[in-house]
Amino acid sequence: MNKLIVFLFFWIFFISTPAIGQDLLKSNDLRSLHVDQLSDDQIAQIQSELKANNMSIDQAETIALSKGMPKSEFAKLRGRLAATKTAASTAGNAGNVVDRKITSVSEASQNSSNPMIFGSELFNNPALSFAPNDKIATPLNYILGPGDELQISLYGVQEFNSNAAVSVEGKISLPFVGQISVSGITIEAATQKIKNSMSKVYSTLASGQSKLSVSLGNIRTIRITIIGSKLPGNYSISSLSTVYNALYIAGGPSENGSYRNIELIRGNKVIKHIDIYRFLVGGDQSDNLGLKDNDVIRIPVYKNRVTIEGEVKRPGIFEIKEGETFADLISFASGFSEVAYTATVNVVSKTEKEFKVQDISSKDFSLYKPKSGDIFKVSKILNRFENRITIEGAVFRPNQFSFVNGMRISDLVNKADGLREDAYLKRAMLVRQKDDLSTEVVEVNLANAMAGDASANIELKKEDVLTIYSSLDFKENYNVSIEGEIKRAGVYPYFENLTLNDLIIQAGGLTGAASKKVEIARMIKSEDLDNTNPRKIELLNIEIDALNNEQAQNIELLPYDIVTIRRVAVFEQPEMVNVIGEVIYPGKYVLENKDERIADVIKRAGGLSPQANILGVKIRRPVKGDQIEDLSRVDLNLGKGDTIQKKLTDKVIQLRYTTIPVDWEMILKDEKHYSNVLLVPGDEIKVTAFDEGVKVSGNVLLNSEIPYRKGKSFKYYINSVGGIDNKGWKRKSYIIYPNGKADVTSSFLFFKSYPEVQPGSQIVVPAKPETKKMTTGEIVGIASVLTSLAGVVIAILTIK
Repeated sequence: MNKLIVFLFFWIFFISTPAIGQDLLKSNDLRSLHVDQLSDDQIAQIQSELKANNMSIDQAETIALSKGMPKSEFAKLRGRLAATKTAASTAGNAGNVVDRKITSVSEASQNSSNPMIFGSELFNNPALSFAPNDKIATPLNYILGPGDELQISLYGVQEFNSNAAVSVEGKISLPFVGQISVSGITIEAATQKIKNSMSKVYSTLASGQSKLSVSLGNIRTIRITIIGSKLPGNYSISSLSTVYNALYIAGGPSENGSYRNIELIRGNKVIKHIDIYRFLVGGDQSDNLGLKDNDVIRIPVYKNRVTIEGEVKRPGIFEIKEGETFADLISFASGFSEVAYTATVNVVSKTEKEFKVQDISSKDFSLYKPKSGDIFKVSKILNRFENRITIEGAVFRPNQFSFVNGMRISDLVNKADGLREDAYLKRAMLVRQKDDLSTEVVEVNLANAMAGDASANIELKKEDVLTIYSSLDFKENYNVSIEGEIKRAGVYPYFENLTLNDLIIQAGGLTGAASKKVEIARMIKSEDLDNTNPRKIELLNIEIDALNNEQAQNIELLPYDIVTIRRVAVFEQPEMVNVIGEVIYPGKYVLENKDERIADVIKRAGGLSPQANILGVKIRRPVKGDQIEDLSRVDLNLGKGDTIQKKLTDKVIQLRYTTIPVDWEMILKDEKHYSNVLLVPGDEIKVTAFDEGVKVSGNVLLNSEIPYRKGKSFKYYINSVGGIDNKGWKRKSYIIYPNGKADVTSSFLFFKSYPEVQPGSQIVVPAKPETKKMTTGEIVGIASVLTSLAGVVIAILTIK
């Protein structure tokens, strides 16, 4: 850190050799700095030194201001350093300085201090700076000196305003009044002295018609010396600064510095011994005295340090003064933790030759005086109880209770507020810990114990665990089931005297489709095996009133009964199909029976309209969820992650309707034709209007619609749109007819057969599949393999 300060202020003040810079640094006076006079090379050198010493501009500011550098000049320096950094970043300079937000000098030395030393955190905490407050009213006991500036204001009948600086001779000079000596006296005394002098010139001041106000303007800078800190040296600081402020600027005591015997030296005499522990432990700032010019703060080396570890609230390294005891050390460590073993504390001490271990009992805490190097270890209390007893199970308050000698089972039960109604009285279990820490079980007749039988009412011991059983624990949880035409079919708990009516009401009542037929399947229980009767259950068939949940024949149910409410033979809700397009009466139609076909419904819709395309009748049928699930499970054995398998799966998931082509001409000739499809609920019958055009789409030069011309071939319509483009696959082209049926181009040997074209059709030309061309490397590889293979064949033939 000292090296950093040397480099920083060398470049700020000099365009000279390092020797000249170091000589000037000894003065520690930066008040005459002019940043504008520094060259760009000097600014770049400062930047480099900041980076080399891992120091931020904020940290440098704290040091520079303490040496008297004006804030305005440091602001200029900060701006020039920032500009240098930006320029270096643009040029790709690897030597950039990374500014860290460090608000105190001590943070730079934080890594070098031991955080376990009690008090070190005071100087490593950026939230604490002890900076003097320059905004407060001037203290009446403030001692004036050279460098202070007074603001003098006379107001009333006569007025006068002036700023008067205290000269090096300790005087101020006022117009028409003359020089007044104020150095070495308080501002309160100086005010009275100035008033007396000004009263001779301003008569209304003496009579009280005018008033005088004297306040402190600019505060002078004093110079102090700090010895034994992390950053020892001379510092120029505000005259309002205190001891703690100076210690903080200097980084606090060094690694071996004392926190409890810091000396404030004034006039070559020690006027105060400063103990930082008074502030840390009790918040006492009585040692935080104000500083004067040429004060010296000396931090001597510590005399006694001890370590405390384990179960204290603030373990660490503490400095002990002469006469202090272990009890004082505990108070410094903020006391024992909640689980500390306080009967004795173990301490490891040093002798002249070796270590030794001592045990300090609690009665000696205030007597034992720690020695330097002692290590105190506070352990945890044992994880066991000295008077615990436990009761569990069928009592009103199962818990752990305190054990007393002579306690018996009935006493423990009464502590738990007695037995519950379901308590099993014939037996209880007592688990007891023996002297060797193994356990044993003691049987207890609970009824006799509670009746006062001395042999059953066993005397208890600590750590006994008494378990009271519940009679409900021995009962099996039975259930019954109800299925069929019931609103909430399922399994229900069985209770004694549960009837059929109870179960029907619990399950939400019968549905409208319930029949009078009810079947009850009942488990057969028998001690003997009857080979002549293979039945495992008994079936009870009864009749009920399907319109009433309360049955006259209210059968009592048994555990595991399964009740099935049958459905009436005929109970079909009306289901519909939809007819759209060119029919006389489009709309929704109810299916009259299960055998209704498309011809029957179109007749009910008034038949086809005159504008209907007789070739354009089709059915759109919704795909059921289970059908989609079955299709999605189809495995083409194409391998995991194959794109064809994935595309198929995606199409199946998107599939919601299937199209069924209908040949209406054949149905008109014969209603028994296979095109007269049997309808299912949800079908949509669509009759398209007659369209004379033929659409051509896909990989053709122009997607268009060509007017239908009877007798013209498939190729005619493709040629009419300009033919197939370079990606078109002509031999795989296909046609979609108005009724949804499709036909493809077929070929035999060198002959191609194109499908017939009908009005309203759509011709589609698909794209050719993409083929991956072989790279040059692949061709060379294949050629190399073939060459090697040819060589092997030639060698074999040569051998023969």
